Amino acid sequence: MQQNIVAAPALAAEGQRKIEWVRRNMPILRQLEAQFAAERPFAGKRIAVCIHLEAKTAYLALVLRAGGATVAVAGSNPVSTKDDVVAALAAEGLHVYARHGAEPDEMRRYMGLSLEIGPHVVIDDGGDLVELLHESHRAHGGEMLGACEETTSGVLRARARAKARQLLFPVVLVNDARCKYLFDNVHGTGQSVWEGVMRSTNLVLAGKTVTIVGYGWCGQGCALRAQGLGAHVIVCEVDPIKAADALMHGCRVLPLAEACKLADVVLTVTGVRHTLRAEHFPLLKSNVLLANAGHFWEEIDVAALGRLAVERKELRANVEGFKLKDGRWLNLLGGGHIVNIACGDGHPAEIMDMSFALQALAARYVVERAGALAPDCHPVPAAVDEHVARLKLAAAGVAIDALTSDQRQYLAHWQA
Repeated sequence: MQQNIVAAPALAAEGQRKIEWVRRNMPILRQLEAQFAAERPFAGKRIAVCIHLEAKTAYLALVLRAGGATVAVAGSNPVSTKDDVVAALAAEGLHVYARHGAEPDEMRRYMGLSLEIGPHVVIDDGGDLVELLHESHRAHGGEMLGACEETTSGVLRARARAKARQLLFPVVLVNDARCKYLFDNVHGTGQSVWEGVMRSTNLVLAGKTVTIVGYGWCGQGCALRAQGLGAHVIVCEVDPIKAADALMHGCRVLPLAEACKLADVVLTVTGVRHTLRAEHFPLLKSNVLLANAGHFWEEIDVAALGRLAVERKELRANVEGFKLKDGRWLNLLGGGHIVNIACGDGHPAEIMDMSFALQALAARYVVERAGALAPDCHPVPAAVDEHVARLKLAAAGVAIDALTSDQRQYLAHWQA
């Protein structure tokens, strides 16, 4: 197999500096790194990783290697790949295939190269490696023990394949662990999305009307932080329960066509293709900001927007203006890619510390249960989820209470 694809080897020192910074701020992974180095749970195993390839992901890959794994890494999104971090991983001796700004076909080729390692475990973001192992790269999956999925979008894809009884190996749904969605999805997305929007525009949110399309855990986090920054939040949903939840959290709830007319900012957070599409663009106010915080860059139909435009130009870094026939300008952030990584540094290190600890422990679970897990979707074991929470509290110097034996007996008894 090809050893590496690295665009800028000379940047390795800068990438190593970034990795060291996140390492200092990821105490759970540091603890697992030391534990894995002593126990070597992945000795003789090969792991392919396809997540946004920046410093936090790089540190996860190094933690897996500390556990004895041979690791191959590819980026899950072309705009989130940091060439200096890629160079640093290559200098560390890992197999790495990524380049910032890679075209879709090139990205797919890089993902395929990471699978040439013949993985036992895949750590995935959006289900791309799992998809390849079921389609064009089946030949590389003969020793697969299981996959660990990071995102809501990837979970949906895995569940659909499982429902059709087409899964070839078990998939652990890391995204569905409480230590993932209650922290990464809510607090990580909520902070990093608006950081990306504000960094790329240098504009204020206070007083603006923000339309958030999708009120899952990520949408909730974005709405919460937008409210905290002084924005008026409108939520658009197809799920009546989520819509009712948004209403009870102080958001206005409207159909998207109505919300578009009022929005100063439209943020898609659905994981669904063409959430914001041709029929919506003529409804938007001039100078509106359009951003995507879902998994795929297809949530905003950029091709349709381009067809409607009589002019398009870069207004500032990561902001492209589309001029419509009537003179209105619609401003697209990050090319429609995920705004917190296209226009920022992604989730904070302390948040990803929890998510990547879950990934590392889920990978160990897959290896330890080799042959015992059916080719289906599996939850992260509750004990693993709770263990990560306790590690987080310990790292923060926080102690909590415990039930007394009398209280445990009371809760276990069915009689009043």
